[in-house]
Amino acid sequence: MALDSASDSAQHILVVDDDPRLCTLLARYLKDNGYMVTAAQSAAEARRHLASLRFDLLVVDRMMPGEDGLSLIKHIRSTNAVPILMLTAMGEAEQRIQGLEHGADDYMAKPFEPRELLLRVNSILRRAPAPEEPERLELKFGPCRYDLARHQLTMDGQPVHLTSSEAELLRILADHVNEPVDRMVLAAAAEDGSNPRTIDVQITRLRRKLEVDPRQPRYLQTVRGTGYLLRAD
Repeated sequence: MALDSASDSAQHILVVDDDPRLCTLLARYLKDNGYMVTAAQSAAEARRHLASLRFDLLVVDRMMPGEDGLSLIKHIRSTNAVPILMLTAMGEAEQRIQGLEHGADDYMAKPFEPRELLLRVNSILRRAPAPEEPERLELKFGPCRYDLARHQLTMDGQPVHLTSSEAELLRILADHVNEPVDRMVLAAAAEDGSNPRTIDVQITRLRRKLEVDPRQPRYLQTVRGTGYLLRAD
């Protein structure tokens, strides 16, 4: 998914859906309407985002491989009061009741009208209490710091300029810190049509901004046969 282009004060939505096309369209539509958006294509990926970022609203698919949306919502509700809109093809009355019983604040069936979805999102957020100011979360790379909420890289306290492609790569790698990310995954997530060779070039440029010695990278490492890994201090 593309780096959020909304201002830092924009409300942050996590979209969880295993359909990559729908995930992309939903994220783009919500961004166009002023929201920051992070996307996850599984419950496991959603859990990783929730562990490091604060969200104002979740839009969660019900039917997903592995852990389904109901189980994910039940888990979230044990520790988190974030508003949740369940979005699913299962629209029968009993299924809606199950979603609400598990902790969803609203339930919307697919296919859906995007404008109605936006109205429901707006309505849920208007009713939600103002969140407490979150603790600042960041990754450290020697003299560099990466703010996970603002998606901002600094060196010795000064902002480091990143191109949109570099910012997107760093965001994805930070979301999977200390885990290898496949080059094809990085290429597929780029909206500019990047291919794996282009990703390699962008990684080289990003290393020049992140590493003390880009020729011997300590933090942005190559994982042979797979892709790249971002390792924090």
